[in-house]
Amino acid sequence: MSSRSYHAYLQAAVEAARIAGRYQKSRFTSSFDIEMKGDKNLVTEVDKESERLIVEHLRTHFPDHDIVAEEGDYLQSGSPCRWIIDPVDGTTNYAHGYPWFCSSIALEEDRELVAGAIYNPVYDELFTASKDGGAFLNGNRLSVSVRTPLSNALLATGFPYDCATDPANNFAHFIAFQKQARGIRRAGAAALDLAYLAAGRLDGFWELKLKAWDVAAGVLLVREAGGLVTTFDGSAYDIYNDRIVASNGLIQDEMVAMLASIHSAAANG
Repeated sequence: MSSRSYHAYLQAAVEAARIAGRYQKSRFTSSFDIEMKGDKNLVTEVDKESERLIVEHLRTHFPDHDIVAEEGDYLQSGSPCRWIIDPVDGTTNYAHGYPWFCSSIALEEDRELVAGAIYNPVYDELFTASKDGGAFLNGNRLSVSVRTPLSNALLATGFPYDCATDPANNFAHFIAFQKQARGIRRAGAAALDLAYLAAGRLDGFWELKLKAWDVAAGVLLVREAGGLVTTFDGSAYDIYNDRIVASNGLIQDEMVAMLASIHSAAANG
């Protein structure tokens, strides 16, 4: 696929993200319907309308492409091109009037990430990346940080919605990393965590039980900014794995070793 075609994909993603972002900003702090998908997992009418706007825009340009998105079920045709969409990452923040959320849109071609856009409408920050084309924030090229070792690093993470009831949670990891790293931020939008990692504002990120739409665009951003993404055990990562470790690359081994030691301690009681 030519870089020109990647540009067309990325441009469509950017346009869709901006359309959704304008709508999200217009509804922010207004009243809207909220539904529950679980004890702590929210969905709002803003999520649903944002997804409709994004899908409608992408289908106008690429009607034959498949769609995978958080809020709706879409018929899969078997197209080699598949859009992966989180219309509002940070829904809980949005519902509480906390200004930290975004839209995340990525395209897979033959199971390879080739274009991605993450847009934070409150700060008007547009993060973009294309395969072999680099990562950018509002048109300025990004690169990951060079901070090392882990004791000098600022990390980010999140907690799964079922953390109160499922022992497969992030509590032990959080405590261990908090003791070792310079600090941890838990802001509530994984896509923005990965975008900030790509921008060098964070040095590492880990989380579990994320979905493809949470990470797809962010993973491409980190890779194109020179960072590294693996699973918890350090092996190759794809966006359908629910264990992710991402970093500037310089602290990756330390992060993976930390997770391994926690797993070993838990296994040995």
